[in-house]
Amino acid sequence: MKMAFTDLPLFEALKSKMQWHQTRQSVLAENIANSDTPGYQAKEVKTYSFADHIGRQTFGLATDTTKVGHIKGTLTGQTNVQVEKEDSFEVTPSGNAINLEEQMMKITQNQMDYQAATSLYTKGLGLIRTALSKSA
Repeated sequence: MKMAFTDLPLFEALKSKMQWHQTRQSVLAENIANSDTPGYQAKEVKTYSFADHIGRQTFGLATDTTKVGHIKGTLTGQTNVQVEKEDSFEVTPSGNAINLEEQMMKITQNQMDYQAATSLYTKGLGLIRTALSKSA
């Protein structure tokens, strides 16, 4: 059985983390888009934990080969992220509980964390390539 470098548990966990950040970005953008919707409650994504992902054998959805000529693959972008309603102490007269400044700070932090995960992923692949390119 062949195994790609990107199938290593660390790389799988980093890919999962990046997918989590993409989902969180969508949820935060939805919060901001609904900042004027009466009665709208802010949502937040369940906190990501590497412990939940390290050592897992499958990530996302996997396809199955039904015929010999078919290629087995993995569908990316599918995550098991849970979205929860967020409690806020600020509520407008219309019942909306979105604090735009807080949501914008979360978006900025999310983008920085995503960039850190992509940097780790890229540097990890670079280290493996360097190690394999050196001849003994």
